[in-house]
Formats: sequence, structure tokens, C-alpha cells
Amino acid sequence: MTHARRLTAAIALLAASCAAALPTAAAAPAAAAPDRTVETLQKIADAAGPPGFEEPVRKVLVEMMKPLAASLTYDGMGSIIATQGSNGPHVMVDAHMDELGGMVRRITPNGLLTMQMLGGWLDQALPDKRWVIIGSKGPVKAITGIRDIHVVPADERTRVFARDGLFLDVGARSEAEVRALGISPGDPIVPDAPFEILNGTDNYLGKAWDDRVGCAVVVEAMRRLANEPHPNRISWVITTQEEIGLRGAHTAADVVKPDLGIAIEGGITGDVYPGRPEETQAKLGAGPGIFLYDSSALPNRKLSAFVKQTASERKLPLQLDLVQGYGDDSAEIQKSNGGVPTVNLVVPIRYTHAHNGILNRRDFDQMVDLLVSMLKKLDAGEVKRIRDFTPDSR
Repeated sequence: MTHARRLTAAIALLAASCAAALPTAAAAPAAAAPDRTVETLQKIADAAGPPGFEEPVRKVLVEMMKPLAASLTYDGMGSIIATQGSNGPHVMVDAHMDELGGMVRRITPNGLLTMQMLGGWLDQALPDKRWVIIGSKGPVKAITGIRDIHVVPADERTRVFARDGLFLDVGARSEAEVRALGISPGDPIVPDAPFEILNGTDNYLGKAWDDRVGCAVVVEAMRRLANEPHPNRISWVITTQEEIGLRGAHTAADVVKPDLGIAIEGGITGDVYPGRPEETQAKLGAGPGIFLYDSSALPNRKLSAFVKQTASERKLPLQLDLVQGYGDDSAEIQKSNGGVPTVNLVVPIRYTHAHNGILNRRDFDQMVDLLVSMLKKLDAGEVKRIRDFTPDSR
């Protein structure tokens, strides 16, 4: 065989081998099925809804919750109240839909805007950030400006920018141009921070995990219990205006009148700055948590023990935490209806009350498992035992 013929035969053999290695159209793997939980988390996190302006996120949640509920109503503050079950003790499961944000305060003659903050923002988290203003003509992009390093004196470069000195810049040159965009004082403002799976990990980046993570837990638990038996009447409540004083939880609890309350919140992790262990002990990826103390409420001790027992029986991790400077809806539920046993359960979150937070998927899934397991066990006898304060006669 000549060299040319040998070369031709080798090329033909290589081509045949490559063709055999490639999958045929019939054998091609099917596209990966969409992850419903990821879709739920993304839709809920990306929806706008600062305190008092919750319409967009409320619409998203109602679309998810209504097909799973026996009934769905609203209180006078706009909180969602969805029900499952018609017999047994009345259990209120709570999360809040509002997020940290702001509203337009004033338009300056040169086309800048000042902002009224809504919720507990750190001043350090505000400069040089992207925002969306929800104006009458649709969303308008904006940034909070920052002084240029080249003109800031050396002794001021390490100082925090006070929020009263920040301006929103929408690219306008005058007040008239701002108003032409459909912007006026009082318009709501939210962070511009889209959901993203963080570099292929099981950690999810997004805004408003406080408390959109709790909202998503409610939706997933409702999906589970729509087709599984449970011994109680559940009111799934998504409240408004938590970030400015737990207002929606107060009015919703007045309507629901629960026998027992469970709040689902975003927790605080201490694994990024571990040198301050008294602030929080929770870690991302180490499982759901229970607050044994926060600045607004003490949980019912029997209910806390019930949570720990359920987690142990289900072999679920449970992080115990005590956090200063934290308030949650369980405080208002606790004070309603003559006094209600409550507990605050949390999905650990890194960087709450800022544009970009991080959620761990395993923590989320385990929280859903824990909540569903608790609700299946909370029958009339268990709730009566938890609500009984009669001194032990022994």
C-alpha cells in the first residue's frame, strides 16, 4: 500500500471512529427538566415589593398559592391569607413579602433625586449601587452616586457616606427630564440585583432573601401538603410591611386568630466574619435554624422543644441561634388572640439587608422538610399540650 493510500485509509478510519462516538439524534440525552424550586425562588426574589408597595410580589405569590389553597383572602394591609384544612387546631404559618427599599423624596433642579430609605439599611451598603424606580411609565434604572476618589481628601476616604448626602442619578439633566420619565416623589425604589445561581454551586445569589426565602418555603410546603394529610387548619399568611415595624403581622393575626404560630424568616450567618461569635453562630449550608432569642420575641419553650424533637426524628440538622438587633413577625403573632405560642424558624442567609444575599439550597430544602413534618404532627393533643401552662403537680 502506498503512503498516500495508507493516509487515506487512516483518515477514513478516524472519521468512522468519531462518527461512532457521537450520539445519534435518537440517542441524544433529553434536556434537563427545569428545577421548579429554582424557578420559584427566582420569581419571588426578583419581584419588586418594598414596604407599602408590595403589589408586584403579591401578584407572583397569589398566582403560586391560589391553586393550592381552599380559600385565599387579604387583610386590610394587603397580607395574603391562604387556607388548607378545615378541622383541628388553627396554625398560622407566616412569612413577609416586603423587602428593604426606598421611595423618592425630592427631585433637584439639576435632575438628581433624594431617597427616603424603607427598612434597616446600613449606610455602608448604599453608595454606588444600582436601583430600580417604579415610576408611572414603568421601571427606571438609577444609581446612588459616589464622590470620585480623585477629589476626596485623604482623611475622608475611609469615612462612611451618610445617607442624607446620597443622590439617585437617572441620567437626567433637569427636574423636567426626571418627570418626563414618569418619576415623582413617593415612587417606590428597589435594589437592582437579579437572582443568579452562584458559579454552578448550590448557593443562590439574590436580593430580598429577607424574607422571600420564607415566602418560597411557604409555597413549597403548600405544594407538599396539598396532596398529603395533616391534622390541622393551616392559615398560610404572607404579610406586608414587616421591615418598618411588623405591621402586617399585627393585622393578619387579628384576622386569623391562631392557636399556634410559626414564623419563617431569613437567618443571620456568622461564618464570614467568625471573630465575633456572640453576634450569631449560624453557618451557611449547615441546615435550618431556630431563634431561641431575638430582640422582639422569646419563643414558646414547649414549641421550641417540639421543633428540636421533630428535627431529631427526621434526622435534620437544626442550628440554634440567639441574635440581638433582630425583630420578626412572631412577636406580633405572639401578642394576638390572648397570647399565642410562637417560634421563629430561619433559613441562614449571608448578607441580609443589602443588595446581594446568598442562600444555600440544602438549607432551604431541609427547612421545607422540617416545616412539613411539624405540621403533620401538630394535632389537637399536641397543640393543647404546648398551650398548657398549668404547673406540674409533682
